Amino acid sequence: MDLASYADLAIELVNTRDSAGDALQDLTGLQTLLRDKPHMGGRIGHRDLDVMRSLRAELHAVFVAAAAGREQEAMDRLNSLLIQHPVHPQISDHDGEWHLHLNEGGSIPDRFAARAAMGLAVKISDHGLQRLGVCRADGCERVFFDATPTRTRRHCAVHWTGRPGVAAARRTSDQVTAEVQPPAGNTRGDGQ
Repeated sequence: MDLASYADLAIELVNTRDSAGDALQDLTGLQTLLRDKPHMGGRIGHRDLDVMRSLRAELHAVFVAAAAGREQEAMDRLNSLLIQHPVHPQISDHDGEWHLHLNEGGSIPDRFAARAAMGLAVKISDHGLQRLGVCRADGCERVFFDATPTRTRRHCAVHWTGRPGVAAARRTSDQVTAEVQPPAGNTRGDGQ
């Protein structure tokens, strides 16, 4: 089990609220967030929704502090989450091999919080706190983990994905234009 992969839970939860709206307005939004997460199965209620919104705010504050260079504040906030929502590991056997998993006990928000906080802690321990970012696009507060080799990512997936693609398209377009230009003095465009 890759505990660092649980950091994606933190990012996904925080990004349920952005300039376009709040995906956790009701229980249907929470059900959508938990869909395709077998370790998050169970009944949910309005209290769970409130706890998840609160957790979202706490995790967002970790990212904001980290992105602003307030390392101690970010670590204090994350450590607080780790204490409030302790991880309960267990070894289980499936597929003929022993694996480390996290216990399935507790409420859905507690399990979500424990996994998200543990995932962030492992990612930070492995790659550094400066890898946590908040999108710099105007009005966007979405968060991300900067996995670029140069630590230069400044935008969330919504605002970042087009940037490399646009640059690559421009380079390709410039290359194609240069390749189809007729040689100097040839105005016919047929290469002769």
